[in-house]
Amino acid sequence: MKTKGLKRDKVNVITLGCSKNLVDSEVMLTQLKGNGIEATHEAMQDRANIIIINTCGFIDNAKQESIDTILRYADAKANGQIDKLYVTGCLSQRYRDDLEKEIPEVDAFFGTMELPLLLKKFKASYKHELLGERITTTARHYAYLKISEGCDRPCSFCAIPLMRGKHVSKPIETLVQEARSLAKNGTKELLLIAQDSTYYGLDLYKKRNLAELLKHLSDVEGIEWIRLHYAFPAGFPTDVLEVMAERPNICRYLDMPLQHGSTRMLQRMRRGITREKTEQLIAQIRDKIPGITLRTTLIAGHPGETEEDFAEMKTFVENMRFDRLGIFTYSHEEGTHAHTMPDDVPERIKQKRAQKIMKLQESISWEINEQKVGQTLKVLIDRKEGGYFVGRTEADSPEVDNEVMISARENYLRIGDFASITITEATEFDLFGVPA
Repeated sequence: MKTKGLKRDKVNVITLGCSKNLVDSEVMLTQLKGNGIEATHEAMQDRANIIIINTCGFIDNAKQESIDTILRYADAKANGQIDKLYVTGCLSQRYRDDLEKEIPEVDAFFGTMELPLLLKKFKASYKHELLGERITTTARHYAYLKISEGCDRPCSFCAIPLMRGKHVSKPIETLVQEARSLAKNGTKELLLIAQDSTYYGLDLYKKRNLAELLKHLSDVEGIEWIRLHYAFPAGFPTDVLEVMAERPNICRYLDMPLQHGSTRMLQRMRRGITREKTEQLIAQIRDKIPGITLRTTLIAGHPGETEEDFAEMKTFVENMRFDRLGIFTYSHEEGTHAHTMPDDVPERIKQKRAQKIMKLQESISWEINEQKVGQTLKVLIDRKEGGYFVGRTEADSPEVDNEVMISARENYLRIGDFASITITEATEFDLFGVPA
């Protein structure tokens, strides 16, 4: 007679949404493994009997992806393919009551700050001694470093404060400890992320302290690139530019979501800045850091956006010539200030406006890339794909920016190494080159 053996739990963590969510999943993996629990991240072969889905609840498309993923694994549970299904993250934080009613197959839902409660489901505890330690899920040579949580900004369209709460900065010494740990494990590039990185330190140090943090991080041995993301334009701390100019391992790169190019729309969005002040700030940044790469994000179709407002945004993009640009169509989110306004721009008009901006940006990007042909650039090799080694320059963040393609048939490069690459060809969003 056969007896059923005790099966050891295996956990697979699925991450949806942004890089900030990815960091949360990495912390979760670190805590699970620190408690002796076998855990993987998005394992291709689903040997796991327990699934944890870290959801996104930012805009409609992201919410739908999260719901579809939950339903897929709910079906897997109903069919006996998995034993337990847990859901955490932004969607769970925001819609827990509704989700519990609609998807009863889920064993438990957790909010964005409830990792200790989730760990209790595994009879595990949150190990504070693991602070600063983190299992990364990205390529070994780069890692995201989340410098704060939450946001105090009142932007009309944004539901992040509803899901992530008020701004809370991590202490400098904690972030330095984490950076040292990452560097010890082979990280060469730190990608600094937050809901609003320029607000860093106001709660802890009673002043904007991003420049001081950058100084300390740039002193960490082994870190060759530090890349700054999600800088809010209103109240931008210009001492950051001084540190960027003097520290060679801080990338001449700035991701600054501006959202619009019309003063009237910026006011409706409650961004605390005008188009004129935005243009002055961009001029100041480019003056202080010649050759800096500027990435921005815009929104098409916010309530009240007229053809005149859109035309002004288009002119703004033409004049500013951003190196990198992305655009979202407005999503009408419950609980936000903009949700009190009529969602009066039809979806097809939102899409059409977004496409026009991207077509314009395509031509700008091609012209900028063409100027790089013949230049020799420092490139970090991320991976091998097909017949190419694929890397990034100082001007490029992973997954969202341009890439450099080097033939793998004719050259050998090591993933995770820096290489000097002479650019031989340019397209709208990619460069091709050969080792110098």
